[in-house]
Amino acid sequence: MLVRDAMSTLVLTIGPAHTLRQAATLMSARRVGAAVVLDHDSNQIGILTERDILNSLGAGQNPDLEAAGAHTTTDVVFAAPDWTLDEAAAAMTHGGFRHLVVLDGTGPVGVVSVRDLLRRWAPARRGVSAVPAAAVAG
Repeated sequence: MLVRDAMSTLVLTIGPAHTLRQAATLMSARRVGAAVVLDHDSNQIGILTERDILNSLGAGQNPDLEAAGAHTTTDVVFAAPDWTLDEAAAAMTHGGFRHLVVLDGTGPVGVVSVRDLLRRWAPARRGVSAVPAAAVAG
């Protein structure tokens, strides 16, 4: 199975001047854990994740004053739509991150997350609980 089969194609894109609160509001409304940050001035693509926002809040920073660009990961590993899911998982494991921006020749075309990989590798079966009883009781 390929990345194009698992990725989300509804990519939330924001600019580096968006505040963290604006980014969080948009991410929450779209129910996504990451936003692609497009900086047209530097022609750079980055990613802002829920963890980046959490780290800022944990450091006592004001989400209404902090710009997304100051918290964006710009050393991004990009996936291609024709990568296998194993290649995507290996990149995520090696880099220690949970989201990959998917690029083709025109720019970002999707985001693939660990959750996307799990959905493809372990699809819910009708009538079978997705959580083992021992995990619920524990």
